[in-house]
Amino acid sequence: MKNFANRSLRRQLFILACAAVITGCTAHAERDKTAAVPALTQAGSTEGYLPSTALPNGIALLPPPPAAGSPGLALDTEYSRKSLALRGTPAWALATLDDDLSFPNAASTYSCALNAPISEQATPHLYTLLRRTLLDAGHSTQEAKKHYQRLRPFLVNKAPVCTDRDRDGLAKSGSYPSGHNAAGMAWALILAEISPQQADAIIARGQAFGASRMVCNVHWHSDTLQGRFLGAYTVAKLHADPAFRADLEAAKAELEAVRAQGLKPTRDCNAEKAGMDLQRSLYQ
Repeated sequence: MKNFANRSLRRQLFILACAAVITGCTAHAERDKTAAVPALTQAGSTEGYLPSTALPNGIALLPPPPAAGSPGLALDTEYSRKSLALRGTPAWALATLDDDLSFPNAASTYSCALNAPISEQATPHLYTLLRRTLLDAGHSTQEAKKHYQRLRPFLVNKAPVCTDRDRDGLAKSGSYPSGHNAAGMAWALILAEISPQQADAIIARGQAFGASRMVCNVHWHSDTLQGRFLGAYTVAKLHADPAFRADLEAAKAELEAVRAQGLKPTRDCNAEKAGMDLQRSLYQ
């Protein structure tokens, strides 16, 4: 199973590298309105940076979810089994926090990794950048979700999820690929560019943000991998957008100013680390 997972990860990294080269310099058409997605509108932003025609085509880019009896489904099932054992632990608490995409909560996701706060007052361009790219990355998964309509783990194993208020909505939304993972990886790559000295910590937090969806029992492992791929591809496309690039540069200056003031993260970083450390048991 581990060899299968490693081969899958190598393929993902190769594809991501190609995508960044191909699309990073591509010009895009004039922005149009992207249809609102209920799970994402809680972010409080009305539109992303990209027009719907520029979003990655998940149906064309992704393979189908693992079929019955396949090694991929066996791996998904094993990750799900391990995830269920983390209920009631600090990993479960972290996953519950990561479930909430509303702002300002979502803006502070990477506060510990950055060793700095993110807020609408102190870092307005960065705050806007996160809100808008949440929609771009999240929308990149919608067509594939609707196309495959994969059942989420809690509908199969009948075990609890992190937040019962989400259960009915999630039951109606396809599991494959993961929108949370697309957003989490997009944010991680953007923030790693803004603050390269913290890149390792930021990417690790992005992976943990995605793994939280397995801990919450709402996504399979393959959902997380393909969601991360679409999130990374979305970032490659975003770099051709002038408004995105302008906010990116402004966000760099804002973060430097926050650091010069010696402001500290707004989250409990020890609790976050405890949750992330437990998450690593999923991959052993």
